[in-house]
Amino acid sequence: MPRYDVGAEAVGERLDRWLSRACPDLSRARIQQLIKSGHVLLNGASSKAHHPVAEGDIIILEIPETQPTEVRPEAIPLDILHEDADVLVLNKEHGIIVHPAAGHETGTLVNALLHHCGELASLGGEKRPGIVHRLDKDTSGVMVVAKTERALRDLSRQFKERTIRKVYSALVRGHPVPETGDIDTLIGRNPHNRKKMSARVERGKRAYTRYRTVEVFEDAALLEVVIETGRTHQIRVHMAHLGHPILGDREYGRARVLADNLHVERQMLHAAQLTFHHPATGQPVEFNAPLPADMRDLIRHLRESS
Repeated sequence: MPRYDVGAEAVGERLDRWLSRACPDLSRARIQQLIKSGHVLLNGASSKAHHPVAEGDIIILEIPETQPTEVRPEAIPLDILHEDADVLVLNKEHGIIVHPAAGHETGTLVNALLHHCGELASLGGEKRPGIVHRLDKDTSGVMVVAKTERALRDLSRQFKERTIRKVYSALVRGHPVPETGDIDTLIGRNPHNRKKMSARVERGKRAYTRYRTVEVFEDAALLEVVIETGRTHQIRVHMAHLGHPILGDREYGRARVLADNLHVERQMLHAAQLTFHHPATGQPVEFNAPLPADMRDLIRHLRESS
């Protein structure tokens, strides 16, 4: 088991923070899990993540063997855009849930990833191996998955520091005015429906969205949307807040969005582009996912009807 000696320069620093610098291949969240589970000993005894270290302290770190996950691998096809030793980038199909949850233990993206990759990084719990961000069930598009602790740590940091660029394509009801704009609000739980989010709250987390109108139709528009934050349902909530809900969004769009015989089966929202710094090389990489067939067909219909 690795042993670490604390020097004078680290006096007063939190145990988890000091250990994350000493073990750059482990994420801070992973180190906190190890401390909590008793796999980190400070001077021969278990401790707390926030405990301050002192000069001369001796830290012993034990990394337990990986336990088999209870999530079952499933041979579900993946549309892989890129894969290397550290990351896997894919084009998620709409209708697929990212990770298992109550009532959805099978048929998820994680089930497919476990079949394709075998072992994955464990941050986030056994039901979310390698997952550093999510897309809603009915949102399609590009996602990145971490395959190593190093990648997990680095990508999580990039998402937290908001250096990852996320560009979406969205079909919305009506024509936003102005054609290009920013939406800057708080987003929190809807006080009248805890399963939904809302931008009309007094307490919540700041959410910032930028949009640009790409094409207009008779009573709809195609937008390019960039999110600077990553709040739950952010684009869907912000577009509804603006008065231009996503076409097909049954949760935030109200029934009228499904009118006009458009036959929209799901929200017309697609993660079109993802740009980040590769965790192994530090170089910026960009991945694009083409519009899915149902969005292309709807755009064609809207053009013909305009």
